[in-house]
Amino acid sequence: MYEPAQVASSGGPPTDVALDAALVACLMEGDSQGALAEARRLKGTQASGERRVLQALERAMDGMSEKCTTEQFNLLEIMLAGRAATAVAHDLFPQDDVPGTKGTVVIATPEGDVHDLGKNLTRMVLAAKGFHVVDCGKDCPLPVMIRAVAQERAFALLVSGLISPMVVMVRQLRPLLREQGLAHVRVLAGGAALKQCTAEVLNVDYVASDAFDGARDLEAFLRERP
Repeated sequence: MYEPAQVASSGGPPTDVALDAALVACLMEGDSQGALAEARRLKGTQASGERRVLQALERAMDGMSEKCTTEQFNLLEIMLAGRAATAVAHDLFPQDDVPGTKGTVVIATPEGDVHDLGKNLTRMVLAAKGFHVVDCGKDCPLPVMIRAVAQERAFALLVSGLISPMVVMVRQLRPLLREQGLAHVRVLAGGAALKQCTAEVLNVDYVASDAFDGARDLEAFLRERP
């Protein structure tokens, strides 16, 4: 397990840089207890402590993204890191009012699919990277997703599907959004079944290979928006 002392400056108290590095390392190792301890220490150092904790969360998620290669990908490792990040975020904002500095997105698994591992992982990654994520859950009817997008004024809708019947369901999202005056909303798809299809086949804007790929697309989309 990660030891904070490894990054502390020798012969004295840990520096600000060391505190940041300690938190990032705990997060990437999936050490929830250590991450909570380091986040609390960092938060108490100065007025900007809260902001620096949020920056550390994003740095940790960026680090995990870089490890998502064919050779290095480890689902358990990523899930543990996501769990640690979620623990820190909830400790920092106990009312679950984590500030979505990058905007609001809605995520769900469509009706008929009760698998939510991929959705939950994506939710954790996006929240840690600064998005406000509204989770409509698994086995979610399409109208419920559309209503959530409208009510939350989300700029994107993300759907995860593990089984092939979800392809037909996802193809209906774009027309339903248009009917409600939400044609501007970006639609992303992911999951074992959906990522085998092209964006054209699914009638979506982007098909993400994993949670980090989806986050990169959303960030790129925000940068390109007028």
